[in-house]
Order: sequence, then C-alpha cells, then structure tokens
Amino acid sequence: MKNMRILIALLAVAVVAAGGYGLYRIGVERGRAVAGHSLGGAKEAAGTNVAGTDPSTGRRILYWHDPMVPGQKFDKPGKSPFMDMQLVPVYAGEPGDEGTVSISPRVQQNLGIRTAEVTRGSLSKPIAAVGTVTYNERDVALVQARSNGFLERLFVRAPLDVVRKGQALAELYVPDWVAAQEEYLSVTRMQGGADLLAAARQRMRLAGMTEAQVRLVESTGRMHSRVTITAPSGGVIAELGAREGMTVAAGTLLFRINGLDTVWVNAEIPENLAATLRPGTPVEVRPAALAGTVVTGKIDAILPEVSAATRTLKARIVVPNPHRQLAPGMFASINLSTPALRNVLLIPSEAVIQTGTRSVVMVAQGDGKFVPADVETGAEANGQTEIRNGLDAGQKVVVSGQFLIDSEASLKATTSHMSDVGPPAQGKAPAPVVHHGEGKIEQIGKDEITLSHGPIPSLQWGAMTMGFMLPARGLPGGLSVGDTVTFSVQETSDGVYRITAIAKVGGTR
Repeated sequence: MKNMRILIALLAVAVVAAGGYGLYRIGVERGRAVAGHSLGGAKEAAGTNVAGTDPSTGRRILYWHDPMVPGQKFDKPGKSPFMDMQLVPVYAGEPGDEGTVSISPRVQQNLGIRTAEVTRGSLSKPIAAVGTVTYNERDVALVQARSNGFLERLFVRAPLDVVRKGQALAELYVPDWVAAQEEYLSVTRMQGGADLLAAARQRMRLAGMTEAQVRLVESTGRMHSRVTITAPSGGVIAELGAREGMTVAAGTLLFRINGLDTVWVNAEIPENLAATLRPGTPVEVRPAALAGTVVTGKIDAILPEVSAATRTLKARIVVPNPHRQLAPGMFASINLSTPALRNVLLIPSEAVIQTGTRSVVMVAQGDGKFVPADVETGAEANGQTEIRNGLDAGQKVVVSGQFLIDSEASLKATTSHMSDVGPPAQGKAPAPVVHHGEGKIEQIGKDEITLSHGPIPSLQWGAMTMGFMLPARGLPGGLSVGDTVTFSVQETSDGVYRITAIAKVGGTR
C-alpha cells in the first residue's frame, strides 16, 4: 500500500512538471506568433520610438528584446508578447569585446575564482632519481709479475679482502735473478772496472729487478732471489689471479686492487632532463642501506648512452667515501636540481590551460572582466611555469575556475565571427551565449531540472523558479533536491534554456 502511494505521488509530480513545461512551450510559440505580427506592424508604423539613443543614458540602443526569449528582436519598446514584463533595450557595445567575459563579484566568489600576479624570479627544477654505487674505475692498481718465477707464499687469499698501501701480498722466487746477482757480486769481489760494474747492474735491471732491489744487493753484498710483492695503493682485491705454488711468467696479472677512498654513483636520469645537467652540478646521495645518511658529491659526466628499456641516461657522480661506508652495489636515492633560470616570468602552473596544440591563460583585466591569452611556456618546476611570450610582469592570471571562464570565452570568440550585432531583422537570432547563476534544486525530472535561482544579470532576469533542460550528458553525480548549486545555461535553437554546467557549492538548506 505504501509503495502504491509513493508511485501515485511520483506520477502526479511528473504530470505537473510535464504540464508546466508544455504550458511554457505553448506560451513561447504563441508569443513568437504575436511578436511576428507586432514587429510587422511596428515596421509599417511611422518612424517614432524606433531604436535610437536612450535620452537618460545617452547610449545608442540597438533593439529591444525579452530576456526570456532573446532570439526575438523588436525595434521599439513595449510589453513582451511572451511574458508579463516590459521589453529590455540592448545597447551598442554589449556583450563586450571579442572573447572577453564579464562575471559579477558574487558569481566569482561562488565559482572560487582566484588570481595570481605574473612575477619575475629564478626557476630551478628539482630532479629525483635512483642510482647504484660502483667502483671508481680511475682508482685501480694492477699488480703483475716482473719476471718468471714461482709463487712460494701468498698473504692475501680471497677476493674483496681489504688491503692497505705497502701491505705484503705475495713472495716470489725468481731464478733468473740468481745468475744476474752472482755475476754482479763476482765483479765486485774481483774489483772489476767501472764498465764491468755498470754492465752487471744493467743485467739485474733487465732481469726485472727494481732500483731499490739493485741497491739492496749492492749494500748487503748478498743475493736476494726472493721478492716480496706489496700493494701499491689501498683498497679491496677486486681480482685475485695468484695461488701458492703456481709458476708465473713475466706480465702475469696477480692482483687487481680497486680503491675505496672515492666511489661512483651511476644515477638514471630521464633523457628529457639530462640535457639540462652539467658536470660539476652538486648532488645529494642517500644510500638505502644507511638510513639518515646524506653524502654530497658532484656530477662527473653524463654518459652518452640511452637505455632502450628505461629511456634514461647515466649521470656519473663522484662521491667521497672516507669511512668506506659506501660499498659497490648499494642502491641510493639521488636529489639534484637543474641550473637555475634567472629573471624569467613566472606564473602558477595551475593557471595554464593546455589544449593540446596551444597554451592559454585567462588574464584578469579588472572590473570582473577576463580575456584569454595565448602564451609560450618554458620550464616548469615547484608549481611554477616559465612564460617566454604572451604576458608581462604585473598582470594577473586566473589560477582557479579558469576552465569555466575559458569555455565561455572560447564560445564568444567563435560566435563573434559568425554573427555580428546588427540592426533588428526578423528571423535573425543572436549567437548563443552562456549565462551563469546560482540557485537551489527544487525538482529533478527525466529531461528537466527545476531551480529556484537568484537574479541573472546577463539575461536581466529577476529571481524566479523555472525549469531547465538537463545537460546533454546528464547531470553529474552527487546532486539532489535541496542542494545549492552554481550553473551555466545556454539558449537552444528552439528558444529553450539548457543547463551546460552545474556544480554543488553547499549543503541543503
């Protein structure tokens, strides 16, 4: 029973709404018929009270119209054949310059329109990247056998062992040194001439002995057939090619030592940002394994190779590692900034409307007037966008609500080329214009929404309750009866007003 009552109530509401809309359409059609007859009679009458100059304001009147049916024009004042109201004059210069939009302060507040000033300043784009710690390949020492021999003792037995400069690595027995040293000592005992001594020294050098080893033989007068190989620098044994008891030939690689005093961090930089970086740019490195640790370094080079998978280039960063906390293979977060652009025009990035082919901003001209302007944008960072052309310092641009303004400005700029304001002519309707208002939802039907709205100055409507056609794509979600909304309407070719945009701005009341 309860469901039946609800159904009957809904049917009654629908019948009332349909009847109201039908009466509205009948009134409009009858009014058009009367208007045509009245307009014809007016044109046949003497040229009195026709469009001219308003004596009270001195402004030139183009024609009169009913704001509820703006498509019909009249060449003299009088009562509207459509509504119980007087016709309203339309003056020269309305609705304004091409593309210019005028919005009342109240509507600006309801739409949440905010502006920002065009300023000059510096712009630097922060870059966040990831990287991997690797060895500094410029800090590498190779230890080789200088002569043929036998590796009798090995003091470092595993890769990645840490060694210090001068530390003993291995002991090598060199048979070739024995004969060379015996010859030198024999010449010394026989007190040979200087030429013989020089020749004996040269033979020891050719056998692979260093100057220090030659002087050791001279000073001690004894043979030294074994040599202790020491580390030329500190670091880790990155490669171990020696084992005890093995026979080695001259030039055999025994050890590869990588230094750890400095390391490289290879950062992955997006290719569209890599061109803005330069060697010497300071960098902050935060190793994932060392929470809270920040190490500073500098970009050493941008490597000329792009990863096909990630579309990134590697930036080689040199980082000091005095405590040897950074180990190759560690992941790290990289923070750096592009070189600053100085004394450039800046606006908030949210003010720029990207259409796909151009960039547009809405410029506030004062007195509630806004005009679109094409701009050439540059770098963008920290919510600011560089403006290379199209604006001057000190101008104000809209940073919130600009999409609603731009939609109307685009419509006006387009229609201004299609229909210029001219003398009254039967059958010629003005170009469609979007109007804005605020009201409360009274009823939502299948094809119509009823609003109790306040005055709409652009239509010269007073406060009233009336129905509007729903948007072509339907109402947005979240709207219900009782909601306070801001809305935009546009007259259709049939003289009916359709909602083009609607948004909730408050709760029920």
